[in-house]
Amino acid sequence: MTDALAARLLMGLSLAFHIVFAAAGIAMPLFMVIAEWRYRRTGETVWLSLAKAWSKGAAVLFAVGAVGGTVLSFELGLLWPGFMQFSGSIIGVPFSLEGFAFFTEAIFLGIYLYGWERVSPRLHLGAGVIVAVSGAVSGLLVLMVNGWQHAPAGFEVANGQAVNINPFAAMFNPAWPHIALHMSIAAYQTIAAAMMGIHGIMLLRDRSNLFHRKAFAFALTATLITGVLQPLAGDFSAKQVAQLQPAKLAAMEGQFKTEQGAPLRIGGIPNPNTQETPLAIEIPGLLSWLAFGDTGATVIGLEAFPRADWPPVLLVHLAFQIMVGSAFVMLGVAGLGAVLAWRRRRLPDSRWYLWLAALAAPFGLLALETGWVVTELGRQPWIIQDIMRTLDAVTPMTNLGVPLVSFALIYVALAVITVWVLTYQVLHSPRIAPGHAPAA
Repeated sequence: MTDALAARLLMGLSLAFHIVFAAAGIAMPLFMVIAEWRYRRTGETVWLSLAKAWSKGAAVLFAVGAVGGTVLSFELGLLWPGFMQFSGSIIGVPFSLEGFAFFTEAIFLGIYLYGWERVSPRLHLGAGVIVAVSGAVSGLLVLMVNGWQHAPAGFEVANGQAVNINPFAAMFNPAWPHIALHMSIAAYQTIAAAMMGIHGIMLLRDRSNLFHRKAFAFALTATLITGVLQPLAGDFSAKQVAQLQPAKLAAMEGQFKTEQGAPLRIGGIPNPNTQETPLAIEIPGLLSWLAFGDTGATVIGLEAFPRADWPPVLLVHLAFQIMVGSAFVMLGVAGLGAVLAWRRRRLPDSRWYLWLAALAAPFGLLALETGWVVTELGRQPWIIQDIMRTLDAVTPMTNLGVPLVSFALIYVALAVITVWVLTYQVLHSPRIAPGHAPAA
């Protein structure tokens, strides 16, 4: 293994680990605030129990996510000095603001956790709103930096250095809106689907527990809403990628040749050597329509770019197919639940459907991880699109295999501990019988 590959694997491993907790940091605070708001509005103390339980889960995930984020901040400087030397003055503003958002979230999460019965209800709910907003803003600021890597803006290059820097133009770069929208919805969708599965499993043990019935209904609704919004966001993202990164779109779709009326490919295994995508189901003209709103539009194929500038086509295409498929699995299960609820006028709590919801839960995490793979590998071989290659930014350090293995073991240990703590909390959640809510 080369040291450059080890550096990329280490950074990729850290990001794959951290992205789950970043999604939880965005979604969980909103869900706990909605639960408390429902309690304040209705007086149903089951919502109070849910708000307290979800806030504890948010605290655990926030703490572990802080560890992963700290590791990433060090890795940026240690593993990618060329990138930081060139771009540090450009992306410093959003990273600094993200630090403020992070500490704001931490402070008000503390108030939320320990402020029950110690501050006024309005102040407590307000603290939760600040946690939810700062968590979302923190994610948006990081996505601004990521968007800048895909569509660099706000600077000029002179003698290999960035000059005439406008940090706000860099922040609000052309790629930021579609990346931020797509990823933010994905965060809420991933956590909602996971919650739907967790509470569905608990309902298999006790279908009369009002705590899990309310939670399951909430998660099912959230999964359905985000499942409907995500294809719309994905369509917007595809159109932007077609304009800003045509090579990435071609890799996603296994499109080797520039073609009018390009087909959408479902499945298939792209072969860069033969420049074909066998075994794919092709829908004529649909890719052109999705990318440009015209079934006869020309889609640029990979053949238009030097071979050295091609992304890893096979990995990007397969990851994209898995991401889209996983999103439709979640939408399908949530949509079926909505239909069952409408027809039966009650929560869909049949054993077969609860099992289906439980089986659908991991697809959120799968979509989140494969979506990250599409986003990052689709930009390769550039760390800054058309400005700096990844290999030119990597550290000259050697012997990175040892830290790669060490961090992998640390992440595994953290994941096991986190799952154990959250499982303990779920298994010890309140038992609330219908009509017997606990005292507030």
